[in-house]
Amino acid sequence: MPYQLHYWPTIQGRGEFVRLALEAAGADYVDVARLPETEGGGESALGERLGDPDSARPAFAPPFLVDGDIVVGQTAAILLYLGPRLGLSGVGESDGLWTHQLQLTIADAVAEAHDTHHPISVGAYYEDQRDAAMLRAKAFREERIPKFLGWFECVLQRNPAGSQHLVGDTLTYADLSLFQLVDGLRYAFPKASARALAATPAVEKLHANVRRRQRVRDYLQSPRRIAFNEDGIFRRYAELDG
Repeated sequence: MPYQLHYWPTIQGRGEFVRLALEAAGADYVDVARLPETEGGGESALGERLGDPDSARPAFAPPFLVDGDIVVGQTAAILLYLGPRLGLSGVGESDGLWTHQLQLTIADAVAEAHDTHHPISVGAYYEDQRDAAMLRAKAFREERIPKFLGWFECVLQRNPAGSQHLVGDTLTYADLSLFQLVDGLRYAFPKASARALAATPAVEKLHANVRRRQRVRDYLQSPRRIAFNEDGIFRRYAELDG
């Protein structure tokens, strides 16, 4: 049975980190909400699964993955589950835990990127909290982007197997997720991310190398890759890029 990924059908969001892992591994999966409603897809199917009163372990929010009788929510937990099954978590327990730690740090960066445009409330429009967003984005641009990318640069440089990967000498979901983080930052904060990447050449090289991988490249050029837009996590508001 193919994996079933449940996520919003019109944005990359947090679901994109899971999509990239599935695509890079050549896994058989269905992006359920992107199917036509006549085939059991659409946002209505997503809502029904989220609101299922018979689910003993309901997901808090998308994304969540269904694999037979197993349902896993939260991006990092999904990737922790998929990693060894897709060959994307390194070798052995130590590599697996390190890959998971890297993913959790990426999740922190993603949350902070989101909060630049919704610093007060996720239920209010950006225009209703624009002043606060300007302040939050300034700190994110000047302090947090360099700190996050600088730490990943350090991880790459200290990898005993070389700076081509974050973990060992093979592709892991952490590499794919760092690629997505950089891609999102380059979209939302093109000027700030360019400055940060100039100081972190190993991170920039990893991003380029991941993009060149055949399955990743094919995915990025396919209609399965949803374009960045102003409904997702990474949003381009010129005023927030200083």
